[in-house]
Amino acid sequence: MIPDSFIEELKYAADIEQIISSYVSLKRKGRHLSGLCPFHSEKTASFTVYPDSQSYYCFGCGNGGDVITFIRNIENLDYIEALKFLAGKAGLKMPEDAKNDKAARLKMRILELNRETARFYHACLNSGAGKDAFSYLMGRGLKMKTIRTFGLGFSPDSWDSLFLHLREKGYSPFEMEAACVVRKGKGGGYYDQFRGRVMFPIIDLRGNVIGFGGRSMGEKGPKYLNSPDTPVFKKSRNLFALSFAKSTKTGLLILGEGYMDVISMHQAGFTNAVATLGTSLTEEQSRLVSQYAKRVVIAYDSDGAGQAATKRAINLFSKLDVAVGVLEMKDAKDPDEFIQKFGRERFEMLLQSGKSAMDFEITKLKKIHDITVSEGAVAFLNDFCKLIAGVENEIERGVYITGTARELDIDKKSIISTVEALRKKKNAGLRKKGAHNLHVYAQDNAGSRVKPRDKQLEGLVAEDRLLVMLMKNPDTFDRVGKIISPDDFVDEDNRGIYTAISEKMRFGQPFEIIYLSQALTNGQVAKLTGLLAKNRDLHFEPKQAEEFAQAVKRQRDKKSQEELKNMTTEELAKYLLDNKKQQK
Repeated sequence: MIPDSFIEELKYAADIEQIISSYVSLKRKGRHLSGLCPFHSEKTASFTVYPDSQSYYCFGCGNGGDVITFIRNIENLDYIEALKFLAGKAGLKMPEDAKNDKAARLKMRILELNRETARFYHACLNSGAGKDAFSYLMGRGLKMKTIRTFGLGFSPDSWDSLFLHLREKGYSPFEMEAACVVRKGKGGGYYDQFRGRVMFPIIDLRGNVIGFGGRSMGEKGPKYLNSPDTPVFKKSRNLFALSFAKSTKTGLLILGEGYMDVISMHQAGFTNAVATLGTSLTEEQSRLVSQYAKRVVIAYDSDGAGQAATKRAINLFSKLDVAVGVLEMKDAKDPDEFIQKFGRERFEMLLQSGKSAMDFEITKLKKIHDITVSEGAVAFLNDFCKLIAGVENEIERGVYITGTARELDIDKKSIISTVEALRKKKNAGLRKKGAHNLHVYAQDNAGSRVKPRDKQLEGLVAEDRLLVMLMKNPDTFDRVGKIISPDDFVDEDNRGIYTAISEKMRFGQPFEIIYLSQALTNGQVAKLTGLLAKNRDLHFEPKQAEEFAQAVKRQRDKKSQEELKNMTTEELAKYLLDNKKQQK
């Protein structure tokens, strides 16, 4: 098996959009890109690339998968050959040892260790040692329910209290150091990573504690200290409180800057707030947000660093076709302070009246250039035209051009002509070469085509929906795993897909399509990609996981007419009774 760590490197080094665009002429359509499929003859584009999930799918022939699958199909290579091909393009060295069992076991131990660490910190907060930290949280307006919900805690200001506690629980120094909750000193001893800090557990989508943030209660060290990257935690690819915010039905996420901002918003009822983890928004985080929201309101601090981070976030979300609004908080530096000063209702009004990302950018240009003098107005218009040229929607361009022309009292035709010239130049530069080296659909990929099935069978529909739900809502796996096993799946491809997903989830490993493809056939990869592509806008309630699982089990337990004929009276009575209980 190829290690997940190498697949992870390849995922970010071999971007699917860049790789596929060297074979297919792609055009952007909102969040996605489309083009003529290279695997079958067509006149209307049905081939779609999804940059947010790093996958592709053709609605015409059913071919789909990740970047590795695409190279396998287009270049007629096996899995390892395709990896070598992509690694060569990305300048990566193929791993010599492909065994990853040891790493998987370590990840499981770290997740268990982190959960025990969070319990320890929470207990310390509620003890005499955490008196000052508890008073600090109360002083920030937090309620006991909020403290419990977020599992807040306190790391004692002692040398090795956590180390001794975890050692007593059976964890080795090596595991503690790998989790980055302790460090090894120069003399060979171990000391706690976090000391004298209010602790914020960082929880992933499945409810695992993957890292920690700590706020200092004294003058020593940095004000905030975050867990460094570990085998289970990559801060550039996670968001604080997304485990709570992901269930929002509004399609809107509020992006805050710090732990307390987000916790304060949640306590005030804005449970769709999330935060980056000590860094500006990254490309990976923006993709993660796009999977849960079609609109984002940026609520960063009003200082210089916050404004710079806001601009970066706007640029990242614009590539994913996520609508962006920006909060302009007067008389408060951040959401926490605003809510404390003015209350929940005023903050809700602020959210509803937030500036658009374009308004934010135009306002910034006006602060740079003095539009009351000729030179400043000309400089502003030059930058304004460059900004507006990047807006794809013609109506939106027209609104901003008209408003700016009226404000500066100039003919809007001159602005329009400048913007159109800039757009033509940009489009000429982005024009890609036509598709080349198109190969016929490989014979061994025939299994990826849709197989005829009885669409009326409740169990088969439930199987499909359950696979989609697990990929979208991985936190439901635990309850599903208690009801069914891979053997309960009637469809052979679905059984293989569920087996691969459950293996990844059981060991806390990444489970995106690119990580699953080495354990699946090309047909299974295409099947899963197709299910996700056709159900991108489908939202689930947590209780549906159990309903789907029960439906899968009922389908498996159905007996054929021949089997029923051969049953004894006792066997038939038992079967009918069991079936009736399941239906209830």
